Amino acid sequence: MNKLFLIIKREYIAKVRNKSFVIMTFLSPVLMVGMVVLIAYLTKVNDNEKSIISVLNESDYFSNEFLTTEGTSFVHFNNITLEQAKDSTLNMGYTGLLYIPNETTLEQVTARSFFYSKKSPNSSLVDRLELVFQERLRERRLQNLGVSTKDFSALKVNYEINTATFNGKQNLKGINEIKAVIGGAFGYLIMMFIIIYGGFVMRSVIEEKTSRIIEIIISSVKPFQLMLGKIIGTSLAGITQFVIWVFAGSILMLIALYLLDIDLSAMQNGAQLASSINTAVPTVDETMQIYAQELLDIPWFTLISFFIVYFLLGYLIYSSIYAAIGAAVDNETDTQQFIFPIILPLMLAIYVGFFSVFSNPHGPIAVGFSIFPLTSPIVMLMRLPSGIGEGGVPLWQLTTSILLLIVTFIGIVWLASRIYRVGILMYGKKPTYKEIFKWLKY
Repeated sequence: MNKLFLIIKREYIAKVRNKSFVIMTFLSPVLMVGMVVLIAYLTKVNDNEKSIISVLNESDYFSNEFLTTEGTSFVHFNNITLEQAKDSTLNMGYTGLLYIPNETTLEQVTARSFFYSKKSPNSSLVDRLELVFQERLRERRLQNLGVSTKDFSALKVNYEINTATFNGKQNLKGINEIKAVIGGAFGYLIMMFIIIYGGFVMRSVIEEKTSRIIEIIISSVKPFQLMLGKIIGTSLAGITQFVIWVFAGSILMLIALYLLDIDLSAMQNGAQLASSINTAVPTVDETMQIYAQELLDIPWFTLISFFIVYFLLGYLIYSSIYAAIGAAVDNETDTQQFIFPIILPLMLAIYVGFFSVFSNPHGPIAVGFSIFPLTSPIVMLMRLPSGIGEGGVPLWQLTTSILLLIVTFIGIVWLASRIYRVGILMYGKKPTYKEIFKWLKY
């Protein structure tokens, strides 16, 4: 036990004293915050750009449909030709020209209308223009069937069905997706941590193996103790770096947002639009309060507690595999054939987890991936924001998932130690899967 502690201490000190480790510990928060602030700033600049559309309407239709809004301005041309309108639009630097020709029927007008622009137009802008034509065509065809303009306006109703649980708690549209994203963020942190610091364990084993220091170390320490010490020591160094990143990043983010006056809330414009479309539904402020309360009701303590549990168990499982790979090869180049099978379950957990949890968090795919040990650290965290028990993750699924992780960890450590004790003394030969399988029998 004393030897294991010494190995852990040695690995931890060696990692935290490494010059690149120190530089990246303090440089990474600056880079990450800078990237977020840059994206927020560019988004703000992009959203503030106003589109100016010139309109040449030669028909008797669409006289009042194209009105200036906050994001789009319409400039109407009169008594000029199409070519003159094109030249004026280009000279003025407008976004584009909407040309509506003079035809006999509305169907002919819409069929021969064009939107001219110097470059490919924004899809949302085109959708909005198309919506105007669609609404007018629909109105005209209903009028031909005997429906008046007043009746047509009365037909346009936005409706969303109310949903609630049997105990009366209201379900909000999109809240499951928001919860899945929150849980997915925790799962993504686990995946990135495993990839980064699992690689540290592997490179550490390769370095000691190539320098032949390992031959001296194992004369007094069992290979199992050495592998476990490397895993724990490296993980502690990684946790130290991660904690520094969180605190430093949070402080830098608050400072940057305060100094640059950047608002990260992307829901404000959408909320204003929703309020202008339909005033029969609850107000935007009330809706936002309901969503905010729903987010506050997420069992954050439970989510963070199980994040730590799944984080530790998931990292220990994968870092054991990384250590076994490091013992099996002589250089980092030879690890490529073994790395992809390790990363594949993590990638599968992220993508399949998002698709399955978004559509049906209690479906067989979501449940299966949240129990399977190699994917459960990520997928289970996507389901946990809904809570444990009724309406959330059943207790038996959570318990089964953790027990399988523990059993899998013990099994993989045992298998990895058998590869480790043979592989650390193998030099000059690139191992194959067949040879590694033989090592398990020694």
